[in-house]
Amino acid sequence: MEQDTLYSYKIFLNAALPLVKVIANDIPALRKKFEKAHCIYQVSALAPELPGGKVATHFTVNNGEWNVCADKVATNAMVELEFKSVEAFVAFFKGKMSPATLPKMKGALKHTGLFLAFMQVLLKMSGLLGATKPPEDEETKVLLVKAFFYLLSSGISCLNKNDHEGVKAWTVPSPDRVYSWAVDGHPEVAAYIRIKAGKSRAGRGEYKRAMPFFTLRFDSLDSALGILMDIDDMMEATKAGRLIMDGAPEFGAQLGDFMLQVAAYAK
Repeated sequence: MEQDTLYSYKIFLNAALPLVKVIANDIPALRKKFEKAHCIYQVSALAPELPGGKVATHFTVNNGEWNVCADKVATNAMVELEFKSVEAFVAFFKGKMSPATLPKMKGALKHTGLFLAFMQVLLKMSGLLGATKPPEDEETKVLLVKAFFYLLSSGISCLNKNDHEGVKAWTVPSPDRVYSWAVDGHPEVAAYIRIKAGKSRAGRGEYKRAMPFFTLRFDSLDSALGILMDIDDMMEATKAGRLIMDGAPEFGAQLGDFMLQVAAYAK
């Protein structure tokens, strides 16, 4: 398996697919569909070259409560999207849909309502992350910024845990430090990554045990989306005060580079 494919599928399993829970919980119309649901959902890919022969992320849903099991295979999934290979899985989630990349839809006929609800969440996630223009309403802006921050923090940590050369070189010599993402007036979208001596852990929300070592902070949701959706220049945004680096600028450049790498593996 090519190294880039490995990084991509790991990011999808550990950083992108877990956003399903966020989207299902944060959109009232979708949340309602799972209020009485009891189901184990799974997105998987056959991988005969890897131990176990399969990779997956699965979700256990009970009366609207979601439990995410990232990069873990369930043997008792009730609804499953199973791709024929890791390459097909990666291509599909990068938007390269074709007959060769479509998954088997297991349980779709037996659990039609549960299947359709899950597909609605996946399609909503795809639409949000694939959007080329910022949404107009405030609630969707909040959800999209939150999704991007979670994806980036988890994605960078995922690259570290899978020995990405550049990220590993950043974490190995590092003392205990927290890097965070924030938007003024919107603590609900915050995310962070904590690193120390080669180890990393992504977190959601504000890091409250101590002041983060570095924060990439935006003055508004629109300013955040300008950078996250690659429609604004980071240097120009910094000069104009739309992006504030709470910490040394060189750390902002370093974090920005890792953000771009996660985006490249996920697109």
